[in-house]
Amino acid sequence: MAEDVWPAVREPLRMIVRSSCQARLLEWLHVGRAAPRWFETVYELSAGIEVLKRRAYGVIEVVEGRLWRIRLRPFPKIASVPGILLFGAWRHAHCPGDRCLLYYNQPRRFPQFLVLKYVVSHKHTQYRTLRCALEVLDEIARIKQSDALLCDVANWRVTPAMMARWGWVPHCPSVWHRHCIKRFYGQYPSRPKRESSRPSGV
Repeated sequence: MAEDVWPAVREPLRMIVRSSCQARLLEWLHVGRAAPRWFETVYELSAGIEVLKRRAYGVIEVVEGRLWRIRLRPFPKIASVPGILLFGAWRHAHCPGDRCLLYYNQPRRFPQFLVLKYVVSHKHTQYRTLRCALEVLDEIARIKQSDALLCDVANWRVTPAMMARWGWVPHCPSVWHRHCIKRFYGQYPSRPKRESSRPSGV
């Protein structure tokens, strides 16, 4: 009797298991719904407020003193001494143009802070371009309502007087590091006036 019943039960069970596995696979592949966007780009701060609030890692690109774009990434920027000395120095020496890239991270353990992780400048980068990148970072901190910016200054050509002029002060003294902080706690710098036209170098 059991042998007669089993074939009739086995096939429906097999169909149920197969359907369940297919549903799980489709859900894992995000079939039938929008897949997550690992990389996004913002060209205007005012138009990208919600995206900038949501994304934790990005790189600000400024060309000829004007914001070109903010590329948002799914992973944080990790800077190393060999990378700075080799890749950073090579790029500054061999890549022409007035261009600056500023990488920032929002630590998951401390989401109230933003970390200025790494700055790359091209061969002909001017002060106004670097200054614009820092101002854009201030604006992102305003959008995220961050309490402060943090950084570890590895370039000894960046003096304490320069950092103070930009609103940064020493933080957590260390023999091997120059930690600095720019505090906001609800009080953000006034928004600078920027030209709306796109830079000619892109």
